[in-house]
Amino acid sequence: MSLSNILPIFKRELRSYFNSPVAYVVIVVFLIILGWFFQSSLFLMNVAQLRVVFEYTPLMFLFFVPAITMRLLAEEKKTGTIELLTTKPVQDVEIVLGKFLAAWVLLLATLLPTLLYVITLMSLGEMDFGPVVTGYIGLLLVGGVYVAVGLLASSLTDNQIVAFIMGFLFVFIFFMFDKVLVFVPQGIASTLEFLSVDYHFSNIARGVIDSRDVIYFASVLGFSLLLATVSLERRKW
Repeated sequence: MSLSNILPIFKRELRSYFNSPVAYVVIVVFLIILGWFFQSSLFLMNVAQLRVVFEYTPLMFLFFVPAITMRLLAEEKKTGTIELLTTKPVQDVEIVLGKFLAAWVLLLATLLPTLLYVITLMSLGEMDFGPVVTGYIGLLLVGGVYVAVGLLASSLTDNQIVAFIMGFLFVFIFFMFDKVLVFVPQGIASTLEFLSVDYHFSNIARGVIDSRDVIYFASVLGFSLLLATVSLERRKW
């Protein structure tokens, strides 16, 4: 695996986002929806805090992340450009990593304008920056996991719509694990809770970064990328 092979794929994919309306539509729609929740909390409920951002962003990721990952491999497979790409001395894992990083950076670009909310609240009074910093770190980790899972969904089909639906279902399952605990036997409740993305994000958003939460995110992200690589390699079998 070589960084010199990953970087061109990363740059090509990121450029394709911003050379089309995709990136701008995603960023604008995301900020409009999140901005409405933030201003409602600030002006209508008179609550000056970022909790609403950290509560609603993971929920919005359920829809926005599959939308930006659905084409990553599905489109390449449908148009046949994946075969052209692999005629070069590039490994499948390098293709997966390059595309993953491009989508993750797009997600970061989407979150960056929300720092204006932080500046707004700073002008209104003192802030505890600990939970703010860890909250954004948590959002990037959640986004990374969802991008990896969405990329896996995109590797399983050559239809973008199917990839979107599969990606949404996959991340929705991870999101819902800790929401159904009252309906499952107590013996497996703790396991389902640990598998929940929202459970680990909530821990980090409270201002404490626990190694167990970081290991969880790294494990799910890495395993999803591994499965995406294996799925991409199926065409050689």
